[in-house]
Amino acid sequence: MYTLLIVVHVIVSFILVGIVLLQQGKGADMGAVFGGSSQTLFGSSGGTTFLGKLTAVAAGVFMLTSLGLTYMASHRYKVSVVPDQPAATAPAPQQAPAQQPPADQPAGEQK
Repeated sequence: MYTLLIVVHVIVSFILVGIVLLQQGKGADMGAVFGGSSQTLFGSSGGTTFLGKLTAVAAGVFMLTSLGLTYMASHRYKVSVVPDQPAATAPAPQQAPAQQPPADQPAGEQK
């Protein structure tokens, strides 16, 4: 599901960029006054409303996929190699004290 949402998000972002690049700027109408013809695919005013609506729909889908990805990323189960709780360790074994020779015998004369 997460991968599908990422794919849809990337595709919608490319579509949104393409739609914005297809739109004419606000200053393009001034060029038509001095003899330039308005060559739009959908007529003189139909293209702006269609592309405007298409931009709004693409922006809405982009926003919804962004929110969905944010929600899914924040609620993903995170697996870690390091546990949260320290492992219960067994108490260290007590070492017996080293045997010392009796005080009345020198160290070199042990039996």
